[in-house]
Amino acid sequence: MAKDKVSAEWGELLFDDADMQERLPKPTYKKLRRVIEDGEPLDLDIANEVAHAMKEWALEKGATHFTHWFQPLTGITSEKHDSFLTPKGDGTVLMAFSGKELVQGEPDASSFPSGGLRATFEARGYTVWDPTSPAFIKDEVLCIPTAFISYTGEALDKKTPLLRSEVALERQAKRVLKLFGQEPRRVVTTIGPEQEYFLIKESDYEARPDLILCGRTLFGAAPAKGQELDEHYFGAIRPTVNEFMKELDDELWKLGIPAKTKHNEVAPCQHELAPVFETGSLAIDDNLLTMEKMKLLASHHGLVCLQHEKPFEYVNGSGKHNNWSISADGKNLLEPGPDPEHNLRFIVFLAALVSAVDEHADLLRMSVASAGNDHRLGANEAPPAIISIFLGDNLSPVVEALIRKEHAEAQEVTLMDLGVPALPEIIRDNTDRNRTSPFAFTGNKFEFRMPGSRQNLGDPNVILNLAVAEQCDRFVTYVENHPDEDFRIVAMRWARHTFRDHHRVLFNGNGYSDDWEVEAERRGLPNLKSTPDALPALIDPENVKLFEKYGVLTEAELHARYVSKAEQYAKLLNIEANCMVDMARRLYIPAISAYTGDLATAVAAKAELGVVSETEKSLITTLTNGIDAVWKLTADLDDRNSTAREITDPTDQDNYYRDEVIPAMDALRSAVDSLEPLVGEDWWPVPTYNSILYYV
Repeated sequence: MAKDKVSAEWGELLFDDADMQERLPKPTYKKLRRVIEDGEPLDLDIANEVAHAMKEWALEKGATHFTHWFQPLTGITSEKHDSFLTPKGDGTVLMAFSGKELVQGEPDASSFPSGGLRATFEARGYTVWDPTSPAFIKDEVLCIPTAFISYTGEALDKKTPLLRSEVALERQAKRVLKLFGQEPRRVVTTIGPEQEYFLIKESDYEARPDLILCGRTLFGAAPAKGQELDEHYFGAIRPTVNEFMKELDDELWKLGIPAKTKHNEVAPCQHELAPVFETGSLAIDDNLLTMEKMKLLASHHGLVCLQHEKPFEYVNGSGKHNNWSISADGKNLLEPGPDPEHNLRFIVFLAALVSAVDEHADLLRMSVASAGNDHRLGANEAPPAIISIFLGDNLSPVVEALIRKEHAEAQEVTLMDLGVPALPEIIRDNTDRNRTSPFAFTGNKFEFRMPGSRQNLGDPNVILNLAVAEQCDRFVTYVENHPDEDFRIVAMRWARHTFRDHHRVLFNGNGYSDDWEVEAERRGLPNLKSTPDALPALIDPENVKLFEKYGVLTEAELHARYVSKAEQYAKLLNIEANCMVDMARRLYIPAISAYTGDLATAVAAKAELGVVSETEKSLITTLTNGIDAVWKLTADLDDRNSTAREITDPTDQDNYYRDEVIPAMDALRSAVDSLEPLVGEDWWPVPTYNSILYYV
């Protein structure tokens, strides 16, 4: 029955290819497929026919409105709902939806972050249908995935540069493949985003202003128990959480989102969902929709889904692993095969990736930079801020041998005898997994582990696509400059030189170790530890040339993104600092004072009876001094944050927040947290880590 239910409900809220085939005239369907697959222009007649079919399908599913679903520079999704309703002159209504309404919408562009591309009085912006991502129904609304551009054509969103980068990569990869005698119809990236998240009780969330306003706890002493027992990882899933996960699976499957794996993660209350791979931009659309569904459905079970990169200190934060590969007509170009040394096509694309990551490590680091993610990167839980590549035991000897012009046999697939007759022999993978590596080869794909859990993956994938496109272009140019030599000899020489020149980025060891940081500095690898360190890469003149050369972003669009990211960093820290000041003055100081006062009253009463407690007197002194310290540190944070708000230059403002405001925030937190274990539980004003992380 379960199989029949899943099969029957799969994709029922998705206007997919089967629906288009069923509802569109054959000539229209064929033309639309050419638009989707070959990038042919879409004419209005076709759009009108598609819009009519889409509307009829949506009405049958109970939809009453439509929206252009887009991804502004906030990183989340946005939508404006319009009904299908059109009044007629005879007092009745018509449910209508035109091709023009399908293809183009007009949300207000002035109130979204634009980095200066739009002023308040310049409100016009356009959403443009992306036919490569199927429409879907959410909450009785037909959602049409779209790009978002300004009145003058600049990209105001995450999707437009992603689509442009996919075009650039496909164009250059096809040039490479043509040299191998292959002319595929499509070359696409495939992405599998592993989404980590926390679930906590709704009542605990509602009692914590920092969680409500900032998505993370700004205060909190270490719990008596953390994650040191590793018992939560892959442990039995709580019944309440399991019910949430089952509902989430059902809802995602109805939307055609291939949710595959679910399990408990390392930290208490932390979980993960991983889907089956999809083509690049569609996978990112589906990940954003998944995140939205997680937040909505958690409330059905008395829970709140936290997607901040670091909701709690002392336990792991949450990332989103970006598993990336590239395929031509369904064949994975990063599949090494049984003999990678003699798989020249694989070697060329591998070399292109290695050089792309090394040359543009600054851009990759920039692409995942945020105030929240700064709490993860470099901690003993996530990759360091230093970008390196892990190739594993199978590929590393091949690459080393190529550099030395020697022959190396790749490791053969081996069976492992477990020594128990009843247990079957298992096949050992051709490479281990290195969880400390930011960019690790995992068999036939690369896992970029640096993105934060709430991030729109458009940013890092734009950089990956663009950087690899550049290397493919260089390879073709190199081959064309040696027309009189055998292609295989030229291709192998390019790969060998590329591996040699970028060998510094290859590292199979422990990325968490202090020794690696020293070694990385010796190798000349960048170590951009904070967001203000990383963001300037976006407007570096050489990087601007790269974006413009392949038509992904203009200098104006890049500068706008820099300003937007810099402003977002400062705004988030301003909110956190304001919240800390408010909580310290209105919650913590009154609570600690009340407990101290009650304790002092009790001590005085005992003294009247001739009972003197030195312990209680000492505790009163400690708490009183602590209140004074918290008050002073709160005033100091308030002053520094006020100064930061007055700084007008985005770069200077971000640097001040990093150097002055964050240390003041850390000092205030430390002072409050040190008092938490000394105050009676009934007096403490918010739920503690011990109660939040360990609910039944």
